[in-house]
Amino acid sequence: MEFHSNLKAVVTHADGTTTEYNLGSGLVTTVGVAFLANDFAGVSGDITTINYHDSGTGVVAAAIGDVGLGTGTGNARVAGTQTSPAGGQYRTVAVLSYTAAHAITEWALLSALTAGTLWDRKVFAAINVVSGDGIQFTYTLTCNSGG
Repeated sequence: MEFHSNLKAVVTHADGTTTEYNLGSGLVTTVGVAFLANDFAGVSGDITTINYHDSGTGVVAAAIGDVGLGTGTGNARVAGTQTSPAGGQYRTVAVLSYTAAHAITEWALLSALTAGTLWDRKVFAAINVVSGDGIQFTYTLTCNSGG
């Protein structure tokens, strides 16, 4: 089996205009893979909890050893809406709202509203937001058989 992830973002600006970004593939972490294996084994965890979106301003490249964002914005994580749009796909969509100006450069998907296990992290070119803006993040994980 192999995983392929894709992250998209749609910024809704305070003035009502929108800007779309295809941010590409993220990086599934070592702790995320361990979380999945432990859930399969019935040891701990519940993979369905991997549904909390967060964003930050960190610029250090994503690495498999990551356990969280580089630099969070201080905003609360948001639970996504989960679907399976096609066979072998998992999708979660959430809107993160901002009350201050930030240069958003990273995104993460985690297992809890606070703390939790980091499943996937992506670092990208800055998406500038101001108070009243929101970013809708759409994460799609495709699991292919074989391998």
